[in-house]
Amino acid sequence: MALWVLKLGGLPLDDAAQRAAFAAVVAARPAGSTVVVHGGGPLINAYQERLGLPVRKVAGLRVTDDAGLELAQMLLSGLCNERLTAALLAAGVDACGLSGVDRGLLRCTRKWVDGQDLGWVGEITGLRREVLDDLLGLGVTPVVSPISLGQDDGRIYNVNADEAAAAVAAGMGAAELAFVADVPGVRLADGQVAQRLDRAEAEGLMADGTVHGGMVPKLRAALDALARGVRAVRIVDVAGLAGGGGTVVV
Repeated sequence: MALWVLKLGGLPLDDAAQRAAFAAVVAARPAGSTVVVHGGGPLINAYQERLGLPVRKVAGLRVTDDAGLELAQMLLSGLCNERLTAALLAAGVDACGLSGVDRGLLRCTRKWVDGQDLGWVGEITGLRREVLDDLLGLGVTPVVSPISLGQDDGRIYNVNADEAAAAVAAGMGAAELAFVADVPGVRLADGQVAQRLDRAEAEGLMADGTVHGGMVPKLRAALDALARGVRAVRIVDVAGLAGGGGTVVV
């Protein structure tokens, strides 16, 4: 049975109707054939602004200080995870929410980008695959928050959800990884959505600034997943997920 890893993030995660539509796609798949990973960036931004906490990003990745990590833990492993798990259960999916910390599912080390310290941000170094295999074997759909555990230091880290999903897909030998967000795919300079991108084209779009912001870690995670054996990666919105739309990265 082909395994899908679906990462849901952006505005669709915050919208009840889109969560329900996403859940319907998962419900149509065989039990035990899907792992869901989620983000929650827009909700974290909203709460940071509400609480007067600074929002700072480097290369599309959130810088996370002590207060930011506490907020990310509460929102990602709490509110976002339970909202999505509830939507899946309502659609008839036997879903179980967990984070990368639970049973040591996702291990990481501290991440630096271009010599810049991102604070309590992790880079995935290991996946305890049997945690997901146990659930999938029972016909359960895991719903994974990207909050993860340090490799050796016992610390908790905030991990970019796109990177977490790529690590899960590669570690599980997934047939397909889909990044599901509020954009229908990767937009080219003329505003059109690319149907297909190879590595050189993707690198070029990032280098010339056509692809920027949060799409950069998404595209880099797609390329990383392909390099590690995932057969297909799509960047798509909820509407295009069931119909085979979006940008296929090869």
